[in-house]
Amino acid sequence: MTSQPDNGALTARRAFAPKGYATLVDVGLDLDMVSPYQIACGNPDGPVLITYNYLDEPTARSNAHLLKTLGYLPDMLFNRVLDRALGVAGMQRADLYVTHAFHALPPKRSSTVPQRLVEESFDAITRHEIGDRSAIALGKSAATACKRFDIPHVAVFHPSARGLTIAEKAQRIATALAPHAA
Repeated sequence: MTSQPDNGALTARRAFAPKGYATLVDVGLDLDMVSPYQIACGNPDGPVLITYNYLDEPTARSNAHLLKTLGYLPDMLFNRVLDRALGVAGMQRADLYVTHAFHALPPKRSSTVPQRLVEESFDAITRHEIGDRSAIALGKSAATACKRFDIPHVAVFHPSARGLTIAEKAQRIATALAPHAA
């Protein structure tokens, strides 16, 4: 597990509980980090990738044991694309800091979260995690939040988005990561 500087983001994430959405506390994933994803991708000095949200509530509940160990689900399309992008960029998950624009768990997979809630979460939590680093926004919602809060970023397709092949999405993410590769 990667230790993170205390910038108030963890406390803010624990306090963020919008009506109709589960929290990491609710599903037994309240670790001492903003997101369980940071078990694998929690480098406080690495490039910041911002996703839409972590997972939906049912997926988080049913996979809590694996998520407490790895922080992510390797077989998900999102993670397969990210792994491929990292391979192209010559990087590893440990080189990154991954967080989310929305820090609660929607009630079902692919639920749309109102942009006002995404921005509330981003303002309370995500922008504090980013600090003075530039970000790579994975998808429209993350890019919209970065733009709204004047966070320098590169916008790329979300790894789970339709319309491009896995190879195309991975290449775009790898290109955005290229300035950060060793």
